[in-house]
Amino acid sequence: MAERATAQQRSLASQASSGSLTPRFVEPEAVVNRMNEVYDAIARRAFELFEGDGRVNGRALDHWFKAEEEMLHPAHVRIRESDDAITVDAEVPGFNANELQVSLEPRRLIISGKKQSKSEAKKENVVYSERCSGELLRSVELPAEVNVSRATATLNDGVLELNVAKAAAAKTIPLQAKSAGAA
Repeated sequence: MAERATAQQRSLASQASSGSLTPRFVEPEAVVNRMNEVYDAIARRAFELFEGDGRVNGRALDHWFKAEEEMLHPAHVRIRESDDAITVDAEVPGFNANELQVSLEPRRLIISGKKQSKSEAKKENVVYSERCSGELLRSVELPAEVNVSRATATLNDGVLELNVAKAAAAKTIPLQAKSAGAA
């Protein structure tokens, strides 16, 4: 697998277009470990919400979704398919290429990221304020099997674009059945 990731990184580095950045590809195991960490953090936050709600049963999904919303940045995706390739566009505003990790398997794409946040203390009369999570985790099932060694990814204006060739379809060979023992 390390060989596959190295080939992906070489391919990405050689095909990066000028003016855009190239996110790094990582092994699926690294992303799975990150997914487990995020899952545990969401579970802890959901339990905190459950406790704050008076430990009343029946709102587990509400607590889970609220915790997920607080902790993860939504990444909207668009998947396009042609005869020989799949293109995935993922909206990742505010993330730079160094903060994103992409893991590609034959039928799945996983995008994860974590922003390095800096806080400023200002003494103002804030009328309205919104916050967005500094973490991103999105898993997407691909509509066809892809060739992971022929993938390119670029990040431009907050949109991660992944282009990957479809895997070669297996050729079917017609076989003629013969009976064993015919004399």
